[in-house]
Amino acid sequence: MSAATASQITPVVGIIGGSGLYDIDGLEDKTWRQVETPWGTPSDAMLFGRLGGVQCVFLPRHGRGHPLSPTHLNYRANIDALKRSGVTDVLSLSAVGSLREHLPPGDFVIVDQFIDRSFAREKSFFGEGVVAHVSMAHPVCPRLGDALERAAHGLALPVTRGGTYLVMEGPQFSTKAESELYRSWGCSVIGMTNMPEAKLAREAELCYATVAMVTDFDCWHPDHDHVTVDAVVKVLLDNADKARALVREVVPEIGKRRSLCAGGCDRA
Repeated sequence: MSAATASQITPVVGIIGGSGLYDIDGLEDKTWRQVETPWGTPSDAMLFGRLGGVQCVFLPRHGRGHPLSPTHLNYRANIDALKRSGVTDVLSLSAVGSLREHLPPGDFVIVDQFIDRSFAREKSFFGEGVVAHVSMAHPVCPRLGDALERAAHGLALPVTRGGTYLVMEGPQFSTKAESELYRSWGCSVIGMTNMPEAKLAREAELCYATVAMVTDFDCWHPDHDHVTVDAVVKVLLDNADKARALVREVVPEIGKRRSLCAGGCDRA
């Protein structure tokens, strides 16, 4: 593709909201629309609008009211619906537990790697009649990671660039032995939703980045058993407010700089 053609790419930012994040503030000309796909129905209708002049599409990952567990999400329909809506870049916002002392509740992590331990999910658009293989060596788009980091620093949010997200099946949380195992693997945070989401985004040739929002320490931590549900919920809601502010800051930034992805996300 020529440089002239690349410069004509119109960015459309898809935002996948995790636990506690079921809407986006500040959208202009907003409307909820249901998008159907060959893979079934996505988690919910999607919210279309503009933020800072940039087209956006928001999808609440678990549905409004959180009726869907991680295992029962239709990941293929979610990603395909975003692709059909013209999305070029996907920002995934996800609640996680921390596996590191230096990542306390309230911190954000712009992860750059995943370990996929899920086992009960459809993980590819291919395999029945058509076989395809894509590289997942670098699952996160560095351009989106850069934009998120700049925006987070601009808002003085507690953010760490880089880290490995361990994806477990759930819905149960990990045992202490599992938590210690994942720490020994070098993982930074643990959650249940970003795989196969990231894999499907790559197959769909969408640039993808995750902001992991720490709600609590996983059960390896000596203080884990003393944390109340109310305390975790408070952090979850505070994180959702910070995530909304981050989205408002970063979407116009992404809209200004869209071109061919240097990492090849959009040419998988």
